[in-house]
Amino acid sequence: MTQSSKKAPVLLLALGALAVLATIVVLSLANRGTSQAAALLADASERLIRADSPALGPADANVTIVEFFDPECEACRAIEPDLMKLLEKYDGQVRLVARYFPLHSNSVLAAGLIEAAAKEDEAKRWRARDYLFTKQSEWGEQQTPQTSKFLDYAANLGLDRAQVQRSLESKEVRDLVERDRQDGVALGVSGTPTFFVNGQRLEQLSVQALEAAIQEGVK
Repeated sequence: MTQSSKKAPVLLLALGALAVLATIVVLSLANRGTSQAAALLADASERLIRADSPALGPADANVTIVEFFDPECEACRAIEPDLMKLLEKYDGQVRLVARYFPLHSNSVLAAGLIEAAAKEDEAKRWRARDYLFTKQSEWGEQQTPQTSKFLDYAANLGLDRAQVQRSLESKEVRDLVERDRQDGVALGVSGTPTFFVNGQRLEQLSVQALEAAIQEGVK
């Protein structure tokens, strides 16, 4: 047997070992990629709806709408009546989850009023939100804190003034709003309102597009 023929089996074994190693590396990378993708999906799902995120509608609804909103946002105010009409139209089939995404000077203070109302009664949360939208032209787009106006609104809503005052100054509320904002940023939110319907971002901001997404979900 020549020297070259003796080397052939050794070379074949080496090539076989390299092929096995390459397969192991490819599978390992694929599994790592799958694991990373699953982790990203889980993180996105957690950031979309937190355990304490307020919701309007049944938990087992076919369609869940997550809205990142700002009480001081004019577009949020404009779409609110139609949004509530859709919830009424698809009663029992749609759940609305509200997340804060502050973009203006008094957004966090407004959230403080909403959270104070919710502490008294969760139904009052949505009443306070609607009331702030109704009165937005009075307090929105102001560069100075509108604390006194919010305290007046608290009285008009029949809320405990002292509790509202504490909520307006609350670190807990600021932290809540900031967490929502950070979740929104992580999900690619840059403006308000931004809607996610059953986990999918609504790319076109219109009542028609929102209803079309709802109809797709209730089929």
